[in-house]
Amino acid sequence: MKRVLITGGAGFIGYHLAKRLHKANYKIDILDNFTRGVNDTELNSLTQKNNIELLNIDLLGQKVDEKIDHNYSYIYHFAAVIGVQHVLKSPYDVLDKNILLLINAIKAARKQKRLERFVFASTSEVYSGTLKHFGMDFPTKELTPLTINNISENRTSYMLSKIYGEAMSLHSGLPVTIIRPHNFYGPRMGLSHVIPELMKKVVELNDSSLDVFSVDHRRTFCYIDDAVEMIQLIAESKNSIGDFYNIGNEDEEISMNELAKRIINLSSKSIKVNPLPPTPGSPERRCPSMSKLKVAVNYNNKYSLQKGLEETFKWYNSSVFLNKGVSAI
Repeated sequence: MKRVLITGGAGFIGYHLAKRLHKANYKIDILDNFTRGVNDTELNSLTQKNNIELLNIDLLGQKVDEKIDHNYSYIYHFAAVIGVQHVLKSPYDVLDKNILLLINAIKAARKQKRLERFVFASTSEVYSGTLKHFGMDFPTKELTPLTINNISENRTSYMLSKIYGEAMSLHSGLPVTIIRPHNFYGPRMGLSHVIPELMKKVVELNDSSLDVFSVDHRRTFCYIDDAVEMIQLIAESKNSIGDFYNIGNEDEEISMNELAKRIINLSSKSIKVNPLPPTPGSPERRCPSMSKLKVAVNYNNKYSLQKGLEETFKWYNSSVFLNKGVSAI
């Protein structure tokens, strides 16, 4: 049985990847210190499985590589300081901690005896400077030249940490695959993302209007089950070493205005959208080209946006909004 280590595994992507790999008969270790993730009923239930273990380890600590086993076949590095609010409030911590997290993950990876792949989770934010200053093609391909935004802007810190992380990973000497996630959504993703944020507002709203920022900004969204299947497939592809891949969906591009209306319809409420100005620093458009990944692993998304929104709304309504449960952040 091949062993897998997922750093930041209590978070949104890590949890769903572990859930998928559990069904595929891997031995999975979820590493997290719960600085941001939560040990909720879903995670607790998952870690009761006989092939999943929870490692409560601080990846920012000293000599972490000595606390981690040396027989993993795959290491997925998802641990990072993320979220717009964290980035805006503490840009230095974003730079400092994200790089240190990666340094310690690489140290642990270098000690592995049979490592087949080290997967570094970058971000779609790496394209935002190019869009802002020069414009770019949509859907956006991985070979698009990257441009750095003004480094004095707090929001740039996250992008910088991930671009630097990509370079570190590529030059680490490890069998590396870099993924650039684009707008994943689904159950257990916290409340600080646009889809669950809007869902929460709609459920709690008694007025006849819903405030929505950046109504003309456009996105494509990728349901989490599609996302983790793509991540696993590209990680296990023998031809993906030393390469970059968008992970997302290039179909069903939608404006924030239309997204809000779809979520309102799920609630069966009579609410109108109240358009507000664009969020500072938010890209006007984001749509990844998935042609490179499709060639590599021949994958097509299985979830339509409508189906994914329905599944997400159903989970949040029953697990969080009605029962006041917690959700990973």
